[in-house]
Amino acid sequence: VLPPAPMLTLLSMFYYICLRRRSRSGTRGEALTSRRAVESSQRAVLPVSVEVEQYAKEVLDFSSHYGSENSMSYTMWNLAGVPNVYPSSGDFTQTALFRAYGTWWEQCASAPPPFRRTPKGFCSQDYIEVGFEEPVYPTGVDVLETYYPGAIVQILACSHNPFSQNPPADVRWEVLWSGEPTKVPTPQARQFSPTIKHINFPTNLLRLEVNSSLLNYYTELDAVILRGVKERPMLALYKMPIIDISDLSDSEEELSDVGGPLRQGGAANGYFDKLPYELVQLILSHLTLPDLGRLAQSCKLLHQHCCDPLQYTQLSLQPYWARLNDASLGHLQSRCTLLQRLNLSWTGNRGALTLTGFSSFMKACGLSLVCLELSCCHFLNEACVEVISQTCPGLQELNLSSCDRLQPQAFTHISKLTRLRRLVLYRTKIEQTAILTILTFCIELRHLNLGSCVMIEDYDVVASMLAARSSLLCSLDLWRCRNLTDRGLLELINGCRMLEELDLGWCPTLQSSTGCFQHLARGLPRLRKLFLTANRTVCDSDVEALASCCTSLQHLDILGTRLVSPTSLKKLLQSCPQLCLLDVSFCSQIDTRVVQELSGVFPNVSIKKSFTQ
Repeated sequence: VLPPAPMLTLLSMFYYICLRRRSRSGTRGEALTSRRAVESSQRAVLPVSVEVEQYAKEVLDFSSHYGSENSMSYTMWNLAGVPNVYPSSGDFTQTALFRAYGTWWEQCASAPPPFRRTPKGFCSQDYIEVGFEEPVYPTGVDVLETYYPGAIVQILACSHNPFSQNPPADVRWEVLWSGEPTKVPTPQARQFSPTIKHINFPTNLLRLEVNSSLLNYYTELDAVILRGVKERPMLALYKMPIIDISDLSDSEEELSDVGGPLRQGGAANGYFDKLPYELVQLILSHLTLPDLGRLAQSCKLLHQHCCDPLQYTQLSLQPYWARLNDASLGHLQSRCTLLQRLNLSWTGNRGALTLTGFSSFMKACGLSLVCLELSCCHFLNEACVEVISQTCPGLQELNLSSCDRLQPQAFTHISKLTRLRRLVLYRTKIEQTAILTILTFCIELRHLNLGSCVMIEDYDVVASMLAARSSLLCSLDLWRCRNLTDRGLLELINGCRMLEELDLGWCPTLQSSTGCFQHLARGLPRLRKLFLTANRTVCDSDVEALASCCTSLQHLDILGTRLVSPTSLKKLLQSCPQLCLLDVSFCSQIDTRVVQELSGVFPNVSIKKSFTQ
């Protein structure tokens, strides 16, 4: 007589447990009848719900924006309230823009390499969170896009009321809609109204996540409308709960009985125990983090492979920001002793991560760390930054982009990370004393981002220190620094000859009449990216100097100048064969006809010319 098949035995045990549970709690038919009776009585007293339509009351958080911290032009704060522009199309200062678009930024030397194991379904690059006056059960979400639509890839709802005085507890996020980035054929305005999923809690906090990689220019958003009802919809009452396999057993003993026959059989490892250890490790390296965790529960051999620290030399937890907490980090801690690159961007907000949980993880796993991404981590405080400086002696890359709630005194601890090569401080409250201290001790810096750091009082002093201490600097982002003059720029050029990327966009105190841009072209022949955005003084002499001296130029932005002619642009395009991005939006001498003619002669160059309807 053949022994019973393990799978049949397992199913028999499963059926036995179901019968035991049924005998304890009554039949399913009885439970369903009772549920219907309750719902019937509830429907008898529920009023007819009226759909509420409301615009965003307040912008609560965002990852980046094109605008300044001190004005409303092109800022994310424009997304609150009624539309400013819609249904008009075009480039308007009253709309909300993110900082980047396309793939240009990923191609730069300052961009870090992508993390392994990032799930294919996670493609979000930026986000914005908006709050509404009244919590409702959502029935619809409308986003008014006024220029280059198609970037939205996910819309989420939160159970927490952002305007409540009570501290958040058990914060829960639900995806209302998700999709892939799209390239809409026309840049014209549209109302984006996806079909959303019904959820079982009221919300007045929405999060939009975007991916602008397929767009030809900046996407512009004008308003967000949340539609919903205050009473729980009838549809939600009829929805039966999802049956979880753990609900079918009331004891650890029953669970262990279910797995018994499989363990008593022969080798449960298939052929994996016959493969070389390194080959199994290579196979598992292609799994996402959740899949690795699930596989670890299948058998002892694969548990050993899945928990090997070599599987966790790179760890990106950004895709799981909505679920990550102290317990999650604690669970991963023993596996991450060889961790080299860690991405915690967007995680830990609204109390999900604490100083205790973060410190414990860093003390256990920070010794080998060389890269730490902490963009938009609002749980960070001075104590957290101090822990980083103490536990990560070999750290070479640190990203604190948009950690705008981190207090100024916290940044002084970064100066202890003397091996830093890449430091991103975009939209932070770092002050002049702290950045000068960092530059004094961190002399190996290659990439520095000080974009929109409005609390630095004198950028000329910072430029002078960079020239003296950071001669190996390869990229420097000074986007929207308000007080850099030609004197500071001259010192920077003379001291940082290795610069390949320089962003001087929206720096109004630089004037072409001083000769600073021509000196820049002659002094930085290695330049590949140069942004002189919104500097109205850039002229033909500056462009011709770039054409003569910076022949490796790939990205050039001279948006807003009135003094550059088609002739100098043609000379630039002829002299710079690697040029692939040229933004001449709002350049009054460069009209659409000129752009079309130049695009026909130089088809490999993406020439940008935005419009306002």
